[in-house]
Parts: sequence; C-alpha cells; structure tokens
Amino acid sequence: MEMRYGNLWKQIMTFSIPLMLTHLLEMFFNTADVAIVGKFSGPISLGAVGSTSTLLYMITCFPIGLAGGINAVTALFIGADEKEKEHACIHTAFLISLVAGFLVLAIGQAATRPVLAALNTKPELIDEAVLYMRIYLAGTPALALFNFGNAIFSAVGETKKPLKYLSISGIINVLLNLVFVIVLHMAAAGVGLASAISQYLSAILVIGALLREKGNHALRLRELHFDKKMAGRILAVGLPGAFQHCLFSFANLFVQRSVNSFSHIIVEGNAAAGNGDNIMYTLMTGFYTACSSFIAQNLGARKRSRVIKTYVITCCYAILFGASFIIGANIFRESFLSIFTSDPEVFVAGYPRLMVLGLSGFLSVFMDNGSAAARGLNKPLMPTIFTFLGTVVFRLAWIFLVFEKVHTLNSLYIIYPISWIITSIPINIYLYLRFRQIPEETLEAAPNSI
Repeated sequence: MEMRYGNLWKQIMTFSIPLMLTHLLEMFFNTADVAIVGKFSGPISLGAVGSTSTLLYMITCFPIGLAGGINAVTALFIGADEKEKEHACIHTAFLISLVAGFLVLAIGQAATRPVLAALNTKPELIDEAVLYMRIYLAGTPALALFNFGNAIFSAVGETKKPLKYLSISGIINVLLNLVFVIVLHMAAAGVGLASAISQYLSAILVIGALLREKGNHALRLRELHFDKKMAGRILAVGLPGAFQHCLFSFANLFVQRSVNSFSHIIVEGNAAAGNGDNIMYTLMTGFYTACSSFIAQNLGARKRSRVIKTYVITCCYAILFGASFIIGANIFRESFLSIFTSDPEVFVAGYPRLMVLGLSGFLSVFMDNGSAAARGLNKPLMPTIFTFLGTVVFRLAWIFLVFEKVHTLNSLYIIYPISWIITSIPINIYLYLRFRQIPEETLEAAPNSI
C-alpha cells in the first residue's frame, strides 16, 4: 500500500481492518483458552488460566513491543527510499527478535511460580496456573518471530498476509483446544499446549512468506547479519516501547494481586469480564500500528502535514471502534459473559469490571496512540517515562494508599481511567511540542538526521 500519497481516511481504514482482525485472532488464542476451559473444565481451571493473564502479558509483551520499534524503523527507511538500510534493518531485526524470544522464554520459565505466589494466587489455582504458563511460554520464540514478520509486512503496507496466516493457526488452535480439553481431559495444560503449537505454525507461515518475497523487504537467510549500528537504532526505538508495555503490565500485576484478595468467584468473574476490555483494546491496537507505520513512512518522505493528520485520524477511528464494541458488550453483558462461563455467580462478579473499565476504555486511546505516534517519529523515550509515572507510580500509590483502606472492587477498577487521563495529558503535550518546536527543516530532513 502507498502510504505517502492519497486519502488518509480511506488508506488508514483499509490498512487497519486486516491488522485489527489479525490482532483479534492473536488475542483469540488466549480467549479460546478461557472460554473452552470455563465451559468444559470448570471454574477452578477457568480461574487458573484467568489469573495468569496479566503476568503472561507482561512476559510476552517484550517481544511484541520490540516489534513496534522494528515496524517504525523499517517504515522510516521505506518512506525515505533507503533500500540498503531497509535491507540491513530487516535482517538485523530478525536476529534480535529470535534472541528476544528465547530470552523471554528462559525468564518466564524461572519466574512463573514465585511471581504467581507473590500475587496471592489462590492455593487451589496456583499449580494449574503454573503448568499452563510454562507450557504456553514454550511458544514465545515463535511469538517473537511472528510479530517480527507482522511488523515488516505492516511497514510496507501489506496487512492481509499476516491475517491469513493467523486465521489458519487460529482455526488449528481452536480444534486442538477442543481435542486436548474435551477428549484428552488435559484442562489448562491442554489449552496452553494448543496455543504454543499454534504460535509456531503462525511463525512458520509468516517467515516462509518473507522468504518468498521478491521486493527489498524480503528475508534471505544467507544474508542474515548483525549490523551493530542498525541494532542500536532498532533497540533505541523498540526497547522504550517494549519496556512501556512491561511497565504497564507490572502495575497491573498489583491490580491482579488486589483482585486475588477477593473470593475465587470474584477472580473468575474478573477473568471472564477482562476479555471484554481485552477485545476493545485489540480493536484499537490496529489503528495504533497504522499510526506508527504511516507517521514513520511520511516522516521519511518529508510530509509533515500527513504525519499530523495520521495521528488525528487514527485517534478518531480507535475511539469509534473501541467504544462501539464495549458499549454493545455492556448492553448484552449476560450474553457476552456466557461465552466464557456458565456460572451465574461468575456473571454477577464480572459486571463491575465490564462496566467501569469498558465504558472508560476510550480514554486509553490518547495514551496508547500518543505513544505510537512518538514511536513513528522515532522518539519513544518520553512517553515511556510518562507511562512509568502515570501507570506504575500512580497505580501502586493508589493501591496502597486508597484501595487497601477501602477494599472494594470499584475503588480498585477506578484506577484505570484516572491513570489513563493523567498519563495522556503529558504525552499529548509532548507530541504537540514536538510538532511546534522541531524546526521544519529538521522534521523534513533525511532519516539520518532524525
């Protein structure tokens, strides 16, 4: 897709819909785990899988966040028509992603049980939760490689191929879930294994596609090399985004710890309702990737007005899609929650999260898309600092100073919209100043001077 010319409203929508569906299918791996376990293995297995969601995201978000940097740097070189640098970026990024996947696998295997125990995971849930986590994490090298391939295809404007490959692996994931859980009675271990196998399948398909490509973005195994200068540039953009995701999840671990202080019914209801805001965020994430890709390409092509318009348009689309879904999920909340559990008590326990988080989730757009825009500008450090202050520091302070005294679900869930607001404000002021204070000649310069 051509990102540097044409109607941005139409181009961004065309780019984002396949990407949005790709993210939904990627999230479907874990959602299918929760739904099938809850339906066929009972509330204990549901609680075990659901109680790992925040920790699992924190561990796996590192290679996912790193892929965001790969996407932004690759798109910048494509927009500037720097073919040699584009080639070096892609082949160095492949090696970085592979190492990151195995690094995350090793850390995750070692940290799973002690961290879940520190989070006050219920004794009746922890053994099955640990087993599920360790099996699922076996797929993290494949997860890193799939997200690398997805980042490269997104940088060139091709978002349909990753969707096709993830659709295939998603179908396989569901079928394996049903076999492992219903036929073999493997419960949480079965769905973890199904997800890991599916991740390797999706990675094989997307890497195979890059190997078959004919353009400058093709991957050639015999040309793999580690360019130190290029690696530094990729990590300079990718690491802040990766750490931002991890910091966000680190704060949420303490939220999960606070949820675990309630009964197992509350924990299970929280896990079921959490799928609602997860789907909403996933819908919006497609537009964040569009924001980063379009901004980077147009920055490389020296088109300042399109850079600014991209941010505004992607914010509008993200709010529209995210709010539409979550309002519908709240209106039909009983039908929605019945996808993940058949226990009436769990229904009731899930309503507060679905309402408080869901109806205010659109506020997160200005934080997350602002960070994506900064990544597209290759300037992601300040949003990471703001995220640390607004999510980690503020949320921990709230939990220990407010929630510990009040100890109600609403006093816990309200932490999300407040932190989104106080984090979004400085991020968007920063973006505004970047466009106002950076001289025209600097913004319009060649990529090497950015």
